[in-house]
Amino acid sequence: MSKEQVFAEIKAHIAHCGGSYSSWYAGIASDARDRLFSGHCVKEHGDSWIYRTCDSDEDARTVENALLSLGMKGGPCGGDQTTKSVYAYKIGSHTTE
Repeated sequence: MSKEQVFAEIKAHIAHCGGSYSSWYAGIASDARDRLFSGHCVKEHGDSWIYRTCDSDEDARTVENALLSLGMKGGPCGGDQTTKSVYAYKIGSHTTE
């Protein structure tokens, strides 16, 4: 997907699920499902989360930076050239940022 599409879909998902941007976490990963459910302890059923795959790692970093600039939690500069997925989840008491 294009970086514009990924950004728009993640923003739309956040608007649908609710909460301020500061109550969400954004990141990039080569395996977004593993990062979400194993790394961040997001619950697959019951939590609000989304991930989309960009055309390139550079596009994924651009989308991540744009989400962080909205006030989402997270930190830039992770991953490598295989890191094309952008993910976001609503922070909960059980999640690990």
